[in-house]
Amino acid sequence: MSHTLSIPPVSGPIHGVVRPPGSKSITNRALVCSGLARGESLLTGVLDSEDTRVMVAGLAALGIPIQADWAASELRVQGSGGLIPAATATLDCRASGTTMRFLSAVCGLGHGSYRLDGTARMRKRPIDDLLGAMRSLGVDSEAQSEGGCPPVVIRSQGMQGGRVAVAGGTSSQFASGLSLVAPCTADGMEIEFAGELVSLPYLAMTRHVMEAFGGCCLVVNERTWRIAPSGYEGRRYAIEPDASAASYFTAAAAITGGTVRIEGLGRGSMQGDIGFCDALGAMGCTVTWDVDAVTVAGRAARGIEIDMNAISDTVPTLAVVALFATGPTAIRNVAHVRDKETDRISDLVRELRRLGADVEERPDGLTIWPAGERGPLHAARIRTYDDHRMAMSLSLAGLQVEGVEIDDPACVGKTFPGYWTTLGNVAGFPQPFPPAA
Repeated sequence: MSHTLSIPPVSGPIHGVVRPPGSKSITNRALVCSGLARGESLLTGVLDSEDTRVMVAGLAALGIPIQADWAASELRVQGSGGLIPAATATLDCRASGTTMRFLSAVCGLGHGSYRLDGTARMRKRPIDDLLGAMRSLGVDSEAQSEGGCPPVVIRSQGMQGGRVAVAGGTSSQFASGLSLVAPCTADGMEIEFAGELVSLPYLAMTRHVMEAFGGCCLVVNERTWRIAPSGYEGRRYAIEPDASAASYFTAAAAITGGTVRIEGLGRGSMQGDIGFCDALGAMGCTVTWDVDAVTVAGRAARGIEIDMNAISDTVPTLAVVALFATGPTAIRNVAHVRDKETDRISDLVRELRRLGADVEERPDGLTIWPAGERGPLHAARIRTYDDHRMAMSLSLAGLQVEGVEIDDPACVGKTFPGYWTTLGNVAGFPQPFPPAA
């Protein structure tokens, strides 16, 4: 694929049916549970992406055998029974936050020394809230970059478990990481979620996946989980399609006044980002729910004020939809997205302004005024900051604005390698799309 990708505007509403690839978040949680389980597991519908391949490689480096058939979206995992076979390992987590956070906790179960590192951006993403909780459980855990960021070094003689508090204001993945390993400790854990909590639906997702593999998690109250030392059992487990990936196509319908049906995801999905459809409904779209599908139709005609803390991965997507509504859209309570693959407030504001948008940045969010209210949108070459969600979300502006070009389009491989082909098919772009490099 070329270094820059031009997005062709569409001549009318987009209509289509999409079944997104498997959820990255569920795939990586299921990999941890199956890797620590007793016996073999078969994971079906898994996502083939950089993040999931990095998780597979990390577990393999810890001595957990995984047979991958990526073409069939299947992973066969030989569980370790809660043990970490490798006494030493160096793990390259690249840009995968779930891999860095979850496998740091997994290494705490081991008996030995482990080092986890990643990209330059990963070395700026804080992890010391998790490592501090692990230290309180007796695990020698150190973040070696300024600000409590990776590389991470774990020196462990096993993790006994017990009572522990973990802060949740930067990422829910810290609490999820501890929760995932808790069933494999001798005493289990009572985990208190301290301070502000962000992205709560991801914690609920963690619990659902744990329970599917036999983990026993008692929700004492909204801030306390009690997790028994039950271990996990291998099983066959099907991964849901990715609700975050679905958001780009429902947004395409909302921007163009079309109709897009998402298959494999209904109101009962365990993924919080399915709530993005409700946000589009509040903006004027018609949202129809079925048991295992959701359809979004019509234009997002009006701006809204919205707390997106629970669906924060979709902030860039809603911001682009807001460009084509009537009246401003104010997104709030998402300060934690500044610590994602890039600063998804400041960098998003910068790229929206590059398109000619009028945008106000706030510490915890942003306000977007629609195109035409304070000036027209125009052609722009969009920087993506090696952030898959910035690339996918901002590409949608090109459906209506001539001359939008996306830098580094291959960065979508982190979670959705087939994004450009799927978008091209749904939007009816000239084939082949993307064009050959």
